[in-house]
Amino acid sequence: MIDATASTWVLEPGTELIIDREVWRVETCLPHLGRVTLIGDEGAPWKVQLSELIHRPDCRPSTLTRKDLPAASRGRQPKSMADLLPIQQEHVMRRLEHIREIETGYRSGDPDAALPHEPLPQYDPENTTLTQRRKAKEAELRRARAMDPALAKSLALHKVSVRTLARWDTARRKLGPIGLSDDRWLREATGHRITPEVREALFAVRGESLRRAKLTARDRERLIHQYVRETFGEQAKIPSYDVLRRVWRDWFGSNGGRQRYARSAAMAQKYATGRHVVVHRPGQVVALDTTVLPVKVLEDVFGDAVSAHLTLALDVYTHSIVGFRLSLVSDSSIDVAMVLRDMTMPLPMRPDWGEDMQWAYPGIPGTVVADFAGYEVAGLPFFAPETVTTDHGSVYRNHHLVEVQRVLGTNIKPSRVLRPTDKKAVERAFGAIRSLLFALLLGYQGVDTADRGVNPEADACLTVAEMEHILATWIVGIWQNRRFDSYAPSWDPGGDHSPNSLFAASMTQGGFALRIPSPELYYQLLPSHQVMIHGKRGVKIKNLWYDGEALDPYRGELSRRGGKAKNCYVIRRDPRDPCFVFFQDPLTHDWHTLRWVGLPEEGQFPAFSDARVREAMRELRKRGLAPKSDRELLPVLLEVIGGKIPVDRWPTQLTKKQRTEHAREVTQAAAAAADRPADATAAQLAPAAVPAARTGSDDGKVVPLRWRGRAEQGRDAVTNERRRRREAAVPERPAPPPQDLSERLRATSLLALPDDDFNDDTDEPGAAAAAAAEEEVSQ
Repeated sequence: MIDATASTWVLEPGTELIIDREVWRVETCLPHLGRVTLIGDEGAPWKVQLSELIHRPDCRPSTLTRKDLPAASRGRQPKSMADLLPIQQEHVMRRLEHIREIETGYRSGDPDAALPHEPLPQYDPENTTLTQRRKAKEAELRRARAMDPALAKSLALHKVSVRTLARWDTARRKLGPIGLSDDRWLREATGHRITPEVREALFAVRGESLRRAKLTARDRERLIHQYVRETFGEQAKIPSYDVLRRVWRDWFGSNGGRQRYARSAAMAQKYATGRHVVVHRPGQVVALDTTVLPVKVLEDVFGDAVSAHLTLALDVYTHSIVGFRLSLVSDSSIDVAMVLRDMTMPLPMRPDWGEDMQWAYPGIPGTVVADFAGYEVAGLPFFAPETVTTDHGSVYRNHHLVEVQRVLGTNIKPSRVLRPTDKKAVERAFGAIRSLLFALLLGYQGVDTADRGVNPEADACLTVAEMEHILATWIVGIWQNRRFDSYAPSWDPGGDHSPNSLFAASMTQGGFALRIPSPELYYQLLPSHQVMIHGKRGVKIKNLWYDGEALDPYRGELSRRGGKAKNCYVIRRDPRDPCFVFFQDPLTHDWHTLRWVGLPEEGQFPAFSDARVREAMRELRKRGLAPKSDRELLPVLLEVIGGKIPVDRWPTQLTKKQRTEHAREVTQAAAAAADRPADATAAQLAPAAVPAARTGSDDGKVVPLRWRGRAEQGRDAVTNERRRRREAAVPERPAPPPQDLSERLRATSLLALPDDDFNDDTDEPGAAAAAAAEEEVSQ
């Protein structure tokens, strides 16, 4: 025994030690010299002093080789009565009764609970020794075996000797009643013993079956037999069909899934890290996903019923919906960037919201948050997300999102293939919103086509703006205050919690960093373009020229920026509204808005997208035109958009697909205008040239035009552009000389006499006025 506590260490050759979670085997032990040689997994010897091993706090003997432990507890957790079957527990209690009778003379071990015939003379402790009582018990069990061998065998008492009774007594004193159990009852669960040849065949058939069509268990058994026979010969032993089926199920799972999904899951498992993420604070993991809104809505241009897309950002820890957006098109990288931006900014209060929906979290008063934000803040959490979990859409895998990650300091991680647990929270949120809100609205389409109504398009009565307002009100007023059913925190699983209360508790535990981004964050999240500044025409982006006064100091000059885009200027552009781009001054770092040079000076211009620009360029190439400026593109672009079509013919000339495209462009332009800072273009653009009201302005709302107003808007833009060209073509006329003072007094005096030499055929204005004044005086 070699231990500081003089207990259980036996350093014999072959004994295993656990040192700093590594297994070392004792090769030689020299107690008289105080040295021990250990062998690790890599085979390198380690000579160490006994005193060092004894006093190392991280050195423990391995239970695999400890002789003082029962065989059923070596290398495993200690055995207990709960591990035994009911019949086995009954056998243990019968053995315990025999041991108690040997020790005390009573089956119960207590004289106060003695049976009428106890103690028997051969078991009386006052008249017999322990050895005599054990021999008497052996003779009793021998007689029981002779009278009823089947019963004795069922009770596991048919081979009990004095030595067995002594061993049971020792184990009972050391381990309790479980020491009387048989180690064979709790033998190691090794499963089916598969030879290396069969194991290799199983994995080979597994890889082959993933590439083939779906196979049955009998088919896989035949392939295993074929592989073993051709690879190792006919002498190799193969288990039965039942054993192979059970082993296949234990190792690879059931065969109930589709082959395509099984292949994807196997590929994901190949590259899995095996780590489990424990979320313990708000913002640590945010699940982001987009789905088709199950309610038909009316678009804001033609009033047609269309399908919208709903994007949700859900905090996994508090289950708070920290970001949401409605769009008529599937989300793009700019939409994802704006949703991430919305997470970091507090949600402003709306006119019809009451005080119960304001910021009410402890730690930071709502007035302080309102002072930082510049407006009254609603009761919705906001923070900088650390990790955002998404699906595998292409919108999340592009260069723009990589730059957005850098700006926000957020990691965007795609979920594992066919692993619904990675985004189960946001998927469950979609289902909850469907059952709690969408199912009650007109235009609801149901879960699938079988549950669809007669005509959801005809039932649609909510516009996109109205649906967005209803959704925002429901999230802030209901979802954030709704009691959790199964998402209570680990530190209070039985308590009542909601997303708001859980976020408030997190603020109390770990504090809250009040960081509200500046309005310039909008520009930093836009896609960038590296271009040169033309001396007269400005900058060209996506076949359109943009210009403004902010480019005047830099026309014809190089930016002196190095790297891949050497000597180029960075221009930011919102793909949802190509009418404007944004330029940051290299000296002051102020942001300036550059207009499309084809944009009319007066009147609004119909919203358009990059698809419209490409369509206009195709139309120009088809006509053989080569315009020198974007002003010549305006008539063609208006014709493509539909602005030249007469108002009365719009519903008949445009198809449903074309009307939906126009409505999407208007909605995207309105969303881009709402995301821009309040003073982004107000100082440089006329009010009529701004596509929609800015967030934070006096108007405060985005009012898109209906289809009739949109047609008149395009026609007015063409008329104003033609008038401007005519005025630019006619030379300026000299201003008339100022009128003489006497003539001005004569023309305005009531006593002025009419001229005598005027022509009766021509009624001059001055003479008519004088005659009227004279007649009035005479009366």
